[in-house]
Amino acid sequence: MMLSFFDQFMSPTYMGIPLIAVAIVLPWILYPAPTSRWINNRLVTLQGWFINRLSQQIFMPINQGGHKWAVLLTSLMIFLITLNMLGLLPYTFTPTTQLSLNMAFAVPLWLATVIIGMRNQPTAALGHLLPEGTPTPLIPVLIIIETISLFIRPLALGVRLTANLTAGHLLIQLIATAAFVLLPMMPTVAILTATVLFLLTLLEVAVAMIQAYVFVLLLSLYLQENV
Repeated sequence: MMLSFFDQFMSPTYMGIPLIAVAIVLPWILYPAPTSRWINNRLVTLQGWFINRLSQQIFMPINQGGHKWAVLLTSLMIFLITLNMLGLLPYTFTPTTQLSLNMAFAVPLWLATVIIGMRNQPTAALGHLLPEGTPTPLIPVLIIIETISLFIRPLALGVRLTANLTAGHLLIQLIATAAFVLLPMMPTVAILTATVLFLLTLLEVAVAMIQAYVFVLLLSLYLQENV
C-alpha cells in the first residue's frame, strides 16, 4: 500500500517511450500568442501585465548588466508555475517532482552566474569566499566552508523544489485515501477529511506558485552577487 503512493512520481511510459518529454513540451502550447494587432484580448493583456510586474519585482535590485537575464528567468518562472499547476490536476504527471529535471535547471544557471562573476569581477567573486575581518587562524576553515556552501547552492535549489512538491502530492493522496476509506464507516469524519483535503489543495496551489517564484528569486540573488 505504501509503495503505491510513490507510483505517481514515476515517469509514465507508452510502449516503452517515456512521456516526460510530452509533459514538458505541453505547457508551451497553452500560452496565448500575442498578435500584431494594436489591441489584444484580455488573456494576452493579463499575461503581459503579469510578466511586466514579475520582471520589475525580480530585476529591480540588479544593475543594468543583469537585465539581460530577464527573458530567461521570467520564462523559466512561468514554465515552472505551469508545470506545477498542471501537476495538481487528476491523472497527470508532475515533471518537477523529479530531482534530475530540477537539477538540470539549477546547475547550468547557477554555473553561468559563477562564470559571469569570475569573468567580470574575479576579485569580488573570490572575495565572497572570505568575509572581511576574519581572524588569521580561521581563514583556511572559512574558505573551505564558503566553498562548500557555494557548491551546495544548486543542490539546494533542486532539492527544495522537489521536496516541497513531492510532500504536497503525498499529503493530498494520503488524505484523499483516508476520506474514501472512512466514507462508508464514518461519513461525518470523511466529510471533515474532505474539507481538510480541499484546504490542502488550495495550499498546494499557492505552494506551486511560490516555489517557482523562490527558485527564480534565488537565481536572481546569485546573479546579483556576480554582476
